[in-house]
Amino acid sequence: MKNLYKIAVLAGVLAIVSCKKSFLDLSDPTKKTADKFYQSEDEIRQAVSGAYSSLQSHVNSQYIFAEMSSDNTTIQLDPSDRGQTDRAEAFEFWNVTATNVNVADLYNQSYNALYNINYALSKIGGVTAISQQKKDQYQAELEFMRAYYYFNLVRYFGPVVLITEPLASSSDAFQTKRSPEKEVYDQIIKDLTDAAAKLPAKSEYSAADVGRASKGAALGLLGKVYLTTKDYAKAEGTLRQILPMGYVLVGDYAAVFDPKSKNNSESLFEVQYQGGNNLGEWSSFIYTFAPRGSAGAITGFPTSRPQGWNIPTKNMIAEFEPNDERKAVSLQEGYTNADGLFVGIPYVNKYNHPHTIAGRTDDNWPVLRYSDVLLMLAEAINEQTGPGDAYQYINKVRERAHLIGLSGLSQDAFRAAIRHERRVELAFENDRWFDMKRAFTNAQMITLLNTHGQAEKAQPTVDRGGVPFSPNDYRFDGYEALYPIPDRQLFLDKNLIQNPGY
Repeated sequence: MKNLYKIAVLAGVLAIVSCKKSFLDLSDPTKKTADKFYQSEDEIRQAVSGAYSSLQSHVNSQYIFAEMSSDNTTIQLDPSDRGQTDRAEAFEFWNVTATNVNVADLYNQSYNALYNINYALSKIGGVTAISQQKKDQYQAELEFMRAYYYFNLVRYFGPVVLITEPLASSSDAFQTKRSPEKEVYDQIIKDLTDAAAKLPAKSEYSAADVGRASKGAALGLLGKVYLTTKDYAKAEGTLRQILPMGYVLVGDYAAVFDPKSKNNSESLFEVQYQGGNNLGEWSSFIYTFAPRGSAGAITGFPTSRPQGWNIPTKNMIAEFEPNDERKAVSLQEGYTNADGLFVGIPYVNKYNHPHTIAGRTDDNWPVLRYSDVLLMLAEAINEQTGPGDAYQYINKVRERAHLIGLSGLSQDAFRAAIRHERRVELAFENDRWFDMKRAFTNAQMITLLNTHGQAEKAQPTVDRGGVPFSPNDYRFDGYEALYPIPDRQLFLDKNLIQNPGY
């Protein structure tokens, strides 16, 4: 979507702040107060585009919470700098506390974005210089994004503060309570149902609006919500609505993630970035994920200093079947340095594409893909009646990877096959943590993750440079399946209650 425009109406839930231009030369709304800003279709469009732009901040760090906490990825430690021990590293070892800066950032960024979305929604109804059709569309786009944020929040934290309207006064911000998970999911379902009814199909958008939330995106996210709440019949019914909408798997798995084919036939929704310039809308995932010391061997720019986060684990590497063409696209098991020597440190390769300016890549981030829809549909069918006609959906995904289709499995065996297929198909797309929580009981999570942790302790994926493990590293007790409410939020709002175990 080319109309990205950062327009932060409010920061947090209290202060009105100025707007920041991105790469469109639009009129500057900072010259108007927030109340006077929402007067025209153009201003509503800018506010909605600002909400899209905030998604970049959200997905930039999601690998910490949704991949590193799982068995998919680990970290390359920097023995000379231990400043991340109680920050990002804590997620790898399940040592997260209520004072963790990354948890606080996740919480604050999500609610800042939600406040702006709620504020814009509260103003749309009063705008008269806009057609009802466009008003419905913009409202639905905002509802889709609100549902997306709350879906992530409830899966990360459990019961969360549910706010769907601007707070009347600053004091209200300190008198909120966590709503039960059911109430949060009810609101998510309400938003997505309304969004699906009002949004146009992806094919109905003009070229200038490619990347906006569509009917297919709303139905896809709604199907995932139903699957998460184990309402398999509604999940199946919702996901089946997507099948005739024109989505098809891209023939070449590598092309799915190539910036040259953004928003392709497989894409239901992806967060938009624009590289190749200095206008502030670029991505930089490969610089975060490439191994420390690799310099330009991976990024192509010798002066770059990759950070070594989100390193694929031995466990993840072994999950790929022989001859699975997705493996080389998703990860590489090492790189050749400037001296011509192979360095056996694996890295995420899915977002590694040529770019013209160091640190400014053009990769979008996939949120919902058609392969995800097909696998969810297969899962929903199997959970109700066994494999049945679910084979056709999982096999489409496998055959694209040039693997043999499945047949003749029991319900349990098919369930295991789905878990495997989701893990390799959606590797490093921030699904693994949520998939584990949906697929396994807490007791099973404890067994699986502690087994993985002990294997990492015995033979780390990446050499630790002499840094010893602490006694609490890789000890998963079960309560860590939910992250802690940040301690500052508890201090500011005495009505909030901490999650058990923290």
